[in-house]
Amino acid sequence: MDRLFEPGGGPGTESHSAAAAHVALAVNGMGTFSWDVASGVMQYDAGGLAVMGFRPGEFDGRLATLGERMVPSELPAVGKLVDRALRERSGFSLYFRVRHSDGRLQWTHTQGHIVRDEQNRPVRVIGIIRDASQELRAVDETEQLRQSLEDSHRPSDIVVHVSDALVPTVTVEDVADALTDSRLLERIGASSIILGMIDNGRMELVGSNGVHETLIQDFHLSRLSEPLPLTEAVRTREPVFVTNRLQFVTRYPALAPYLSKFPEAAAAVYLPLIAQDTPIGAVGLTYEGRASFPPDERAVLTALGKVIAQALQRALLYDQEHELAAGLQTAMLPGILPHVPGLHLATRYRPTRARGGIGGDWYDALTLPDGRIAVVVGDVQGHDVTAAAVMGQLRIALRAYAAEGHPPSTAMARASAFLAELDTDRFATCLLALIDPLTGLTSIVRAGHPEPVLRCLDGRCVWLDTPGGLPLGLTAPGGQAAYPVFETVLEPGSTLVLCTDGLIEARAQDLDEGRARLLDALAAGPGPPDELADHLLDVMAAYTGEEDDVALLVLRRGRGKAAPAPRMEAVISPTDPDALRNARNALREALQSWSLEALGDTAELLACELATNALLHTDGSATLTARPVRHSGRGVRLAVSDTSTASPRRRAATEQSTSGRGVMLIEELATAWGVEPRGNGKTVWCELSLDLLQ
Repeated sequence: MDRLFEPGGGPGTESHSAAAAHVALAVNGMGTFSWDVASGVMQYDAGGLAVMGFRPGEFDGRLATLGERMVPSELPAVGKLVDRALRERSGFSLYFRVRHSDGRLQWTHTQGHIVRDEQNRPVRVIGIIRDASQELRAVDETEQLRQSLEDSHRPSDIVVHVSDALVPTVTVEDVADALTDSRLLERIGASSIILGMIDNGRMELVGSNGVHETLIQDFHLSRLSEPLPLTEAVRTREPVFVTNRLQFVTRYPALAPYLSKFPEAAAAVYLPLIAQDTPIGAVGLTYEGRASFPPDERAVLTALGKVIAQALQRALLYDQEHELAAGLQTAMLPGILPHVPGLHLATRYRPTRARGGIGGDWYDALTLPDGRIAVVVGDVQGHDVTAAAVMGQLRIALRAYAAEGHPPSTAMARASAFLAELDTDRFATCLLALIDPLTGLTSIVRAGHPEPVLRCLDGRCVWLDTPGGLPLGLTAPGGQAAYPVFETVLEPGSTLVLCTDGLIEARAQDLDEGRARLLDALAAGPGPPDELADHLLDVMAAYTGEEDDVALLVLRRGRGKAAPAPRMEAVISPTDPDALRNARNALREALQSWSLEALGDTAELLACELATNALLHTDGSATLTARPVRHSGRGVRLAVSDTSTASPRRRAATEQSTSGRGVMLIEELATAWGVEPRGNGKTVWCELSLDLLQ
């Protein structure tokens, strides 16, 4: 702690980490700080200075000046927590009070992250700071009680130790863990502790230390009407003091068989936990070699019950708020995943641990009429109810566009336009993959989202280098945003992982490290998608700290024999006079093998038009592909890819014109057509339906 407040370098509120601090400030609406461990210089941004009560230019960067704003009695506890964080190279979260220039005391919360050098030594601490006065008003009242006890020379060490242990707690589980910590028991001089909470007229035992397991099992969820010390404290709303074994047997006959297991426990106290005049539980402490509780100690223990009750009340409110937010988010996600033979799916949504715990992450999966499956993950900007509401609308819109049969790039472009029309000032990132379970042919489009990860059958794991477009809701210069298509084949036994950035991003950590950690976790993970999804969440949570919500979709293709992909491909070179004729012959043979020879004449005509247009208006070769489709009846999909980004357009053609009719023919003869941008050009496609021809 001496190091924390020794005089340091000069003034300043900006540093090389200012950019990261400003990002944190913008996202969280709070102040940020950066502390150079070697020099001892502490730097705050404007928000941090305001929280600490400094006017612009008033803070000189010295830790000694900072210590003058804090309450002297709290400095040792703060210093111990920070020193321990530096030794263990972990983060810290703590509360302390700041005295402003007008004499007002304000509760403040700070959360810090340790930045280490290559030798794993702490070199800098960066973090956030915020006003926590309203949140900890009850704790402030407890501090006043503690101060009055100290002034009266009462043994208030128990309250001090328990208050310090409860300050960083957030959830009910946190409170139970803090109270049952062995180090806390040693500080307060107790031999055992047991914590119970009221649940539907019963006493649920939620934490203990030093209590025999048999007693926990036999009295878990006891009725409040049963004659037991915890239930009596709740019923009477008064502390229960027991100073000898005879009192135990007389007042609580049900406990007599268990006293032999605790021969050293001579005295115990059971405190009711009452918050806002409502009992919420009770806590029991036993002591070795104790035969009485003096009046001053009884007063301290009574105050201790109030401290614990206030912490539990805050934790209950947080848990309820978190559960409500998570329930709202989950209700907007698809309830049932489609069953697709040959594919195994697993999805997970994990809310952030931050207050509120709600965000805009989502996943989705739907089967199309032709048997393919579309899988989606996305993330709407923000962590509030608006983000969740926008997410619900966007998910349904994108699902509808995909179900209508639009190609992935078109569905993504329409979803972007839809979000822009909502006029919410929000954008979203998204990843959509369209997979044929029979052939493994996979088309992927990406809108500002992390790429998918592939685990091959041999265990090799890679990030798929897929081209991407703008996030949804952002307008591209010159018109509709373009979303290039990436195609690959998902081999039998391989696994595709789609996730939102909350799975890999950690504050103040390099993104590449998170990406590398995910590859390692995926390589070491189990095979079944459900087990793998849980494994990835658990492993990555230790790195990210669950600072952001996560949507995760794991898809694995079965190891059955792969069906041959019904696909024809021909490269048409402008320097080969026979290339176009050979392509026509290959197309006719493919149509015959697919029993679609009735489409031969029309398919050849449109294929020639598409290929000729590519050769005339672009440089280099063109690639003609054809494959059967099933979503609009039996038919064929023709596509010509080239290296130009210019799209074909309809032109006026007179009777004497020798060109300009290609697009008109396609519009007249094809059931659908369109243009898909690629990473290195474009693809013009059209579809013909055998059912419409007949």
